[in-house]
Amino acid sequence: MKESHAHKRIEELIGKMKGILDRFEGDKAVILIEENNAELVIKKSELPVGSDINTAFRMESSNGSYNILSIDTSKTDAEAKKSSDLMAKLRSKSSGSKFRKN
Repeated sequence: MKESHAHKRIEELIGKMKGILDRFEGDKAVILIEENNAELVIKKSELPVGSDINTAFRMESSNGSYNILSIDTSKTDAEAKKSSDLMAKLRSKSSGSKFRKN
């Protein structure tokens, strides 16, 4: 556990962070920067190939600007599985509509 805390601290010191592709607005992509509660708006064409909503990125901060280093595939896959598991759980609890069909 201490090792992961130390690794995170090192990333903070050198300006590496995580971002999530939150949404598209026209030809722009909005990325939420977790550590700074900030938004980065870039052109869709500047995204790495394979980027879609909820894609996680490894990012860096330099001189007040953010740069995407790569797609964080392990975090993207983990978040997709968590979302899928939650939807399955919600569906299993559903007893159908409370309205009668005529």
